[in-house]
Amino acid sequence: MKQVYLLTGRPGTGKTSLIKQAVAEMAGKAGGFYTEEIRSQGIRQGFRLVTLDGQSAILAHVKSQSRYRVGKYGVDIDSLDRVGVPALLKAAEQCELVVIDEIGKMELFSANFRKAVLEIIDSGKRVLGTIMFSPNRWADTIKRQPQVDIVPVTGSNYHQVLDGLKRWLKAPNEDKT
Repeated sequence: MKQVYLLTGRPGTGKTSLIKQAVAEMAGKAGGFYTEEIRSQGIRQGFRLVTLDGQSAILAHVKSQSRYRVGKYGVDIDSLDRVGVPALLKAAEQCELVVIDEIGKMELFSANFRKAVLEIIDSGKRVLGTIMFSPNRWADTIKRQPQVDIVPVTGSNYHQVLDGLKRWLKAPNEDKT
């Protein structure tokens, strides 16, 4: 089995939910981060980065004046570099599994994030994450790496993907790099 397991699919298909559910049920230690929506009165206002050890930071928000933009959201690269990237590096050193949710447009603005992702994927460490569905030169390079398994998630295959993810988490890491 490949040591990097990346879920991809359109927004709202359950990729982050799959990761959270699988990590909650796994026996070993995991670190890294996931992203979640910030909502006010049912309307999405932005995205929060949450580390598996309990830290959080606003990744993007409609009220952000950042020059880095994805749609209506200003992306806070400093928060990602201050909270998210250190969580990834710490997980790579101390945990059996590194969680990266997500390798997407917002996160790719950060050179530090891109560097950390490349180092972790090349390290032989087990990685569970999500990666943007849309074409992107940098993300597509990651998708083509030989140690990466890309798993599409749709509204109809959630339970099938969850079963495969659980099997992958239980399997020994066969990479000897």
